[in-house]
Amino acid sequence: MVIHIFWVGAVFVRIKVTWFLILGGLRTCYVRIIITRLHILGLPTDVLGVTYRRKLLTYLGMFLLLLALIPLIAIFVLLGALTYNITEQNIKLLKITALVATIIDLIISLIIYILFDCSSKQFQFVQEHYQVNYFDFYLGIDGLSIYFVLLTTIIMPISIISNWKSIKENTIIFLIIMLLLETSLLMVFLVLDILLFYIFFESILAPLFVLIGLYGSNEKVRASFYFFLYTFLGSLFMLLSVITILSLIGSTDFDVLSKTNFLYSTQFFLFYGIFIAFAVKTPIIYLNSWLLKAHVESPLSGSIILAGIVLKLSLYGILRLILPLLPKAFMYYTYIIFLIGVLTIIYASLSTLRTIDIKELIAYSSVSHAAVYLIGVFSNTLQGIEGGITLGLAHGFVSSGLFICAGGILYDRSSTRLITYYRGIAQIMPIFSILFFILSLANCGVPLTLNFLGEFMSLYGVFERLPLAGALASLSIIFSAAYTIFMFNRIAFAGSLFTYLWKNYIPDLNKREFNILLALVLFTVILGIYPVVILDGLHYYIYSVLFKFDTVI
Repeated sequence: MVIHIFWVGAVFVRIKVTWFLILGGLRTCYVRIIITRLHILGLPTDVLGVTYRRKLLTYLGMFLLLLALIPLIAIFVLLGALTYNITEQNIKLLKITALVATIIDLIISLIIYILFDCSSKQFQFVQEHYQVNYFDFYLGIDGLSIYFVLLTTIIMPISIISNWKSIKENTIIFLIIMLLLETSLLMVFLVLDILLFYIFFESILAPLFVLIGLYGSNEKVRASFYFFLYTFLGSLFMLLSVITILSLIGSTDFDVLSKTNFLYSTQFFLFYGIFIAFAVKTPIIYLNSWLLKAHVESPLSGSIILAGIVLKLSLYGILRLILPLLPKAFMYYTYIIFLIGVLTIIYASLSTLRTIDIKELIAYSSVSHAAVYLIGVFSNTLQGIEGGITLGLAHGFVSSGLFICAGGILYDRSSTRLITYYRGIAQIMPIFSILFFILSLANCGVPLTLNFLGEFMSLYGVFERLPLAGALASLSIIFSAAYTIFMFNRIAFAGSLFTYLWKNYIPDLNKREFNILLALVLFTVILGIYPVVILDGLHYYIYSVLFKFDTVI
């Protein structure tokens, strides 16, 4: 009975959260308009308690620190449980503890978003801690990082719930790894120092290495080493760029660096190091072999975090480091990035059409969509940059849902990833087929989904900058429809039910699986119908970055 009440409450919270996201931005704008009108009329603005509101916002800066500390507190609770006799009931309580910690982070991030001033380009909720070792420790968010923080706090509870019953050994270690990952990922988006950005950027490698190596499938050890070595070696080039910046400027603070104009030749060398690291994380053509192995062999939660959050680190890093700090190199290499992106789209799409492993298929499609938002960001247009960010957020929801369908529902029931064993699945799993179909349509970029908006704006920005590259990149629309609908048709229909499925009873979705997929579908569709929630916060930040960009150039 308690579990039923919990899931009903979870659905209710999701509905309320959607409305909070819609109304939160409106509330902030209305308060600013009223304060401005009172100031024009010569009336005291303190009638709204503005002074008290500012003091409150100062104290609310602690919320950013709480985002990082709450998972760490939950980790200490889990470590303390290791000293006691662990029963099945205790394991369930520990899972609930980890889940509650991630949900509290989600609630805090929603409060931060509601109080966030979308009309300011400054960092907000800033926390300053001076002289921590050899650098100052700053935390803050702006119009870019707030959406990646929300994406992280939404995906992490889903990733824990998705492996609620499938992880049966070393459960406490699994929960600790998940909470460590949440802290590291949140700190990547919250720190205001390029050196700390690199440290937390690299700190996610060890937990993911252990997660894949312990809980993966047949070739988990090989996949974990592929993932670790590829991404670690690629990030060493970024470390060289960070050290160079520190030696030239004497500081690694974002605010200081944003006021610095590097020499033309210096920007090129800094660009090489930073872009190589993000090219591996994206990944682009010839640097994507680690992603396929990691996705295929990792547990479901690992695939969700990789596709939903880790691949977005490169998108965030390009907008945080390359665009504002290295504008001349950014402009010089735009067309080369367009060529790399178009080749990646075509290569990944053709590879997707030929594979019969469903997780490998979704992994290849992730590479294709990552290339679309990569060239969208490098278009240096308002539509392209906003479209790239929007497509990155949409891909976080849709790819997570598709991996849950493939690795958490079909694989748990049949122990196979081959598409040929799933034909006619709609006959015995109709509810699953409907939700799977909606996610497949979103993956194609069908209108009324957030993917359509992001892909359209990205391609429009590329077409505005270079029509030939935009036309070639638009092949992703045709290819994504081809491989996604072809995949869905072979799984859901494609003739009579396979004999293996008749002999082994496969049930439809349970409440846990249904609520997870429904949440991801709602986020994708509601934000696709009403994208102002995202675009309003991005407009002012992107405008300010582009204005400064044009001034420097």
